[in-house]
Amino acid sequence: MSDFNLGAFSDAVADIAEGAAAAVASLNAHHGRTTSAFHWGAGYFVAAEEVLDADDEIELTLGSGERAKATLAGRDPSTGVVLLKTERTGLPVLTQAAALRPGNVAIALGNSDGAALAVLGTVGEVGPAWRSMRGGTIDRRINLAVGAGSRFEGGPVLDARGGLIGMLLFGPRRRALVIPFETIERTVAVLKEKGHVVRGYLGAALHPARDGDTIGAMVMGLDGSGPAKAAGLHVGDIVVAWNGEPVGGPRDLMRRLGPDSAGREVKLGILRGGSRNEVAVTIGEKPLN
Repeated sequence: MSDFNLGAFSDAVADIAEGAAAAVASLNAHHGRTTSAFHWGAGYFVAAEEVLDADDEIELTLGSGERAKATLAGRDPSTGVVLLKTERTGLPVLTQAAALRPGNVAIALGNSDGAALAVLGTVGEVGPAWRSMRGGTIDRRINLAVGAGSRFEGGPVLDARGGLIGMLLFGPRRRALVIPFETIERTVAVLKEKGHVVRGYLGAALHPARDGDTIGAMVMGLDGSGPAKAAGLHVGDIVVAWNGEPVGGPRDLMRRLGPDSAGREVKLGILRGGSRNEVAVTIGEKPLN
């Protein structure tokens, strides 16, 4: 007979969810969509960046059922993090989780108009840092095996001790993934200071292109005052390499234009009129509008 006590385990999971519920809020966004947010500290809440339009009036419903107005303190599409500021004080703060392994229990939390949500799953993958489709550096790849719906998006994911693993987002095919604590911490620090995270800017409109066995990104238009124009790129050039590494198309090139690229000089390998050339470009900062 196993000594495992299912009832005790069930109560332990519920106790963790209940203990963190006061830090989790419901976020009422555009189109009537309800997602979640959680208290980061000092009245600041973290949520999923993609759920908010620039002109949204932001209101949070706290775990107590009280409603609180919030203002947009900053957003970073490259990591999927948006930072909201409220006047609320005295709310609990979730602390960082310990080491994480595939197979560990994970508890995703949410809030729906003041009602606490919780679902149990496991960590499916813990991998190295990766770069998002919008060029942001995500410190760890954490995928979840969890049946969480859209109301959980932007909510916290906890470990079996109640520590904060990170924020729940949904990737391709609605796969549950986590923006880890380290990434949120780094992004929040910048958003508090500047309201945005600097992203690299090439100043070129790009389109997928192929020349024989070589694929790349064709320049279809240029910002007259942008870095690409200043470096001597022309419409019709095909960018095929970044500092000697092959470029798999516009999407691959955009991934490389992350926050760490701004101000750097990179050497772009290009095809022009059938000949291979190399152009040195100093990456700029992406304009805010």
